[in-house]
Amino acid sequence: MASIRKEIAIDASAESVWDALRDWGALHVRLVPGFATDARLDGEDRIVTFSGGNVLRERLVDRDDEARRLVWSIVDPPYTHHNASAQVFADGTDRSLFVWIADFLPHELADRAAPLMEHALSVIKRTLESA
Repeated sequence: MASIRKEIAIDASAESVWDALRDWGALHVRLVPGFATDARLDGEDRIVTFSGGNVLRERLVDRDDEARRLVWSIVDPPYTHHNASAQVFADGTDRSLFVWIADFLPHELADRAAPLMEHALSVIKRTLESA
């Protein structure tokens, strides 16, 4: 199983970063605009359209306001297993650490997933620092 862990420092409060991350249906507006072009809710799932045209169903597993942690799973191919979490940690009053972990199969997808996660994190940083 592939496991990828990425993190980035964001010059914004943990509360504001968490507020954007926890907004499950507004990924394409509040967190990664341009990287994701649409997200629509279907029960607790969200159907996300990405800039390259891929559309994936993501299932909400947990949203923990106290820990500032969101957990989800992609239930569509090419994944046979996918579990991810993103968590926000305070680093002073106006700075945060955003940690994203993804575990999935097949592990061969890691070469494609890792740079996409890096790119998404750069979009998250830019978006939240300009808010």
